[in-house]
Amino acid sequence: MSSITVAKVLNNNVIIAQHPQYAEVVVIGKGIGFNRKVRDLINLSSVEKMFILRNQEEQEQYKQLVPQVDEKLIEVMQEIVLHILQSSRQPLNEHIHIALTDHISFAIRRNEQNIAIHNPFLYETKEIYPEEYSLAEYAVGRINEAMGVRLPPDEIGFVALHIVSALSNRHISEVKEHSLLIGDLVNLVEDHLEYRIPRDSLDYSRLVTHLRFVLERLRRGETVRETSSLDGLMKREYPEMYMLAWKLTKVIEKRVRIPVYAAEVSYLTIHLQRLAQKKEDEADMQQPD
Repeated sequence: MSSITVAKVLNNNVIIAQHPQYAEVVVIGKGIGFNRKVRDLINLSSVEKMFILRNQEEQEQYKQLVPQVDEKLIEVMQEIVLHILQSSRQPLNEHIHIALTDHISFAIRRNEQNIAIHNPFLYETKEIYPEEYSLAEYAVGRINEAMGVRLPPDEIGFVALHIVSALSNRHISEVKEHSLLIGDLVNLVEDHLEYRIPRDSLDYSRLVTHLRFVLERLRRGETVRETSSLDGLMKREYPEMYMLAWKLTKVIEKRVRIPVYAAEVSYLTIHLQRLAQKKEDEADMQQPD
């Protein structure tokens, strides 16, 4: 019978292992790392509820993510992904392990700091993707219960979009008409910031995921409600990143020939500001004492 060999234990629920078919893999499973040691053999047939990240880029991103996330959240996210798989009976793009876990972890931190992010796509998401929205309701409810938090209903819409993305498998590498545009947009951001975003980093994953969602909303003709208060805040607090976001939306409009709602500028500004802050933090770390 096939077995995997433990190469490194990241926590009780995540290990890096050597797989007979896929070489190095990240294996996610409840208790998979408990009391495991390097070179231990794990029989694949004896492991239940296991997810294997085979894609090298996905692996690197997940390895970066695990140390930043509460181990309890990793466990409940496995339960949620399994529920989505069993309920939808469709294959999921494995990127959901990274994108959704990262999103929820960030949402919990925002919630703890009393920072509310309004979801202007909530109503449209519920109308267009009722099944995915129902799965997202379960996910947010389970997270609130397991983590002892109270994520707002707005998060249901955000989670639903992650589920839609994973079920439709509209990954950047598989959507030719959007891949070039996204690459060009990332290059524009890098040129402006004079900072190359590592392609296997969470920062790159976050930016590309957001841009994919923008293009997906445009492709489906979804309307976006105006968020004048957030727009004013972003324009006032982060004028440089707001202008960059505005330029990016104009490039999108020109390439896809569809008007981009102004609210998209505000949400894109949030992502760009995170990147700008990351660049500043790295520059400070490189300064001599």
